[in-house]
Amino acid sequence: MPMPFSDYCLNSKRGLRHLLIALLLTVTVAACTSHPDDSANTSSFRVALLTPGPVSDAGWNAAAFDGLQLVKDKLGAETAMVQTRSPADFEDSFRDFASRGFNLIFAHGYEYTDAAIDVARYFPNTYFVVSSGSESSKNVASLTFKIDEAAYVEGLIAGGVSKSGVVGAIGGIELPSIKLTFDGFKRGFLAVQPNGRISQGADVLIHDADAAGLGVFQAAAQAHIYAFGAIRNQNDIAPDVILASAVTSTAEAFLKVATEVKNHHFQPAMLEFGMADGMVKVILNPKLESRIPPAILERVHAAELAFH
Repeated sequence: MPMPFSDYCLNSKRGLRHLLIALLLTVTVAACTSHPDDSANTSSFRVALLTPGPVSDAGWNAAAFDGLQLVKDKLGAETAMVQTRSPADFEDSFRDFASRGFNLIFAHGYEYTDAAIDVARYFPNTYFVVSSGSESSKNVASLTFKIDEAAYVEGLIAGGVSKSGVVGAIGGIELPSIKLTFDGFKRGFLAVQPNGRISQGADVLIHDADAAGLGVFQAAAQAHIYAFGAIRNQNDIAPDVILASAVTSTAEAFLKVATEVKNHHFQPAMLEFGMADGMVKVILNPKLESRIPPAILERVHAAELAFH
């Protein structure tokens, strides 16, 4: 009866030598015919995000982070992000992500426009999308929301609840998107109170100030006046203060762009979304809705229909 192969290997020097040779040949052949690592062979979709401030602001930057997370969850994308500290970081961050093969880079702010246009020339296989940007090119797009439509509606509400006829607008640096927001608010307010003013001594506040908006709510609470939320639904942050929030569907817009890029259907351009697209809306705070006069609510609904 032939000896089992296992016994032969264990009890015979010759068998042990043959086994070692066989193993060596197996490893050698495997090394010659092995396939690249599965992770390297996978067509990975990679998306990055640049923000000018912390994503803990519960507003502008947090909305962008929501978008990045949605892209990761829905498209299975590999994602990364960086908070840029100064304009000197813009170009370096773009180049870093693009050189590492990221397919799409979102830059969440008007201030990134020039750097995106400059760097994009050297990375034609990467798409750059700038929120509230002012230019587009072969692989650079601008993503803008008509937030002034929602701000106009908030202006109507402010006109209906303000007893002093004075409202306040608090922003950061004077970017075009912030100016557009405050212009919309002013138009809505003056449509209800033609003699009203935007000045000190306000009893209603609107903000477009990222993380500083949280301080606006705190100040409004201390002064027992009203305020409005911005970009995200911020009603729950200060439910006794915030009448309504002007909300942009930043996450859904990011997902739309990313899906088109992944499917090779994206056309860089000056992209614009508003109430007609369902990407901009005003969400009333149900706790304070009764403070808004019925006649003003009718004007609010009429304005929203007009924008559609």
